[in-house]
Amino acid sequence: MNPQLIFFSQNLRYLLLIFGSLVISFLITTLIAPPFIRVLHKYKIGKQLRDKASTGEEAVVFKELHAKKAGTPTMGGVVIWGTTLIMVALSSISEWLKITDNSLFSRKETLLPIFTLIATALLGAVDDYMNLKGHGKSKGINVKPKFFLLTLFAAFAAFWFYYRLGFQGIHIPFLGEAQLGIWYIPLFILVITATSNAVNITDGLDGLAGGLLTMAFTAFAVIAYFKGLLILSAFCMVIAGSIIGFLWFNIMPAKFYMGDTGAISLGATLGVIAMMTDSVFVLPIIGFIFVVETISVMIQVFSKKVFKKKVFLIAPLHHHFEKLGWHEATVVMRFWIIGAFSTMLGLLLATI
Repeated sequence: MNPQLIFFSQNLRYLLLIFGSLVISFLITTLIAPPFIRVLHKYKIGKQLRDKASTGEEAVVFKELHAKKAGTPTMGGVVIWGTTLIMVALSSISEWLKITDNSLFSRKETLLPIFTLIATALLGAVDDYMNLKGHGKSKGINVKPKFFLLTLFAAFAAFWFYYRLGFQGIHIPFLGEAQLGIWYIPLFILVITATSNAVNITDGLDGLAGGLLTMAFTAFAVIAYFKGLLILSAFCMVIAGSIIGFLWFNIMPAKFYMGDTGAISLGATLGVIAMMTDSVFVLPIIGFIFVVETISVMIQVFSKKVFKKKVFLIAPLHHHFEKLGWHEATVVMRFWIIGAFSTMLGLLLATI
C-alpha cells in the first residue's frame, strides 16, 4: 500500500479520536450537569463568600460586588474531572472489547496527567467542603497548609519526571534545548504550584476561568499533536470538551461554580501537560490572563504590607474592573478576547 495513504489513514484515525473526544465529553458533561446541580441544591452545597481579602483585611468590597452569589452551588469541577475519568474508562473498555484501537489511558502519555487531576481534585474537594462548613480562618484550608500540600505533590511529580522519566531540559523558542540538570526539579515545582494557584485566583467571575482554560487545553492539544503525543492530545480535548459542557451552565448567570476541586486540579494538570510537551516557556503566554491576575494579587499584597496603600481598588484584577463599573460579562468577554490572542501567539511560538 502507498506509504502516503497509510500515513494519511493513521492520522485521520487519530484526528477523529481527538475531535470525537471533544464532542463526546461535551455531551456527557451537559447530560450529567443538570442532575448534579439539583443534588447540590438539595444538599445546600453553596458558595460561602470569603471574609478576608488577599491583603488580610475584611473583604468589604468583594462582598459588596458578589453578595447576590452567596449560596450558588459550587464544586462544579466534579463534573469536569468526573467526565474526564468516565471518558478514560469508556475508552479503555472499548479497547479491551476490540471496539476501538486506542485507549485514553497511556502509561507513557496520560498516566501522570490523570494522576495529577485526581490527586489535586481531592485536595480541592477537601478545601471546598471546609468552605461549605465554614471551617478554617479563611473558610477552607488555610493558605499555608494548602500551599504546602500542593508543593508536596508537585515535588513528588518533579522527582518522578527527573529520576524515572529522565526529563532534564526545557525548550526555549528560537534558542533550542537548555539542559537544567537538578534545577529541573525546582522549576517543575514552581510551574505546577504557580499554574494551579493562578487558575484558582482567576476563577472569580461567571465563565472567566472556564473560557480561558478551554483555550489553554485546546492549545496544548495542538502542541501535543505536533509533538507526536496523540493520546495526550486527545486527553487534552476531553478536558476541553468537559469544560465547555461545564461552561454551558457556568456562563452568566452561573447555575454553579467550579470550586477549588476544579480550579486547582485543572491548573495543576495544565502545568504537568506543559512540562510533558516541553512547552513551559509558552505556558505563561497561553495563560497570559492567569499570569496577569496572579501578579495583580502579588502587587496588591506587597503594596499593602510595605506602603500601606492599595494599587488596585480590589484584587485580583477582574474585581478591580468590576469596582470601576464594568459589567461582569464585559470583564469576562474582554479577558477572553485577550486570552484568545495570547493563546494564538503561544501556539505560534510553540509550533514554529
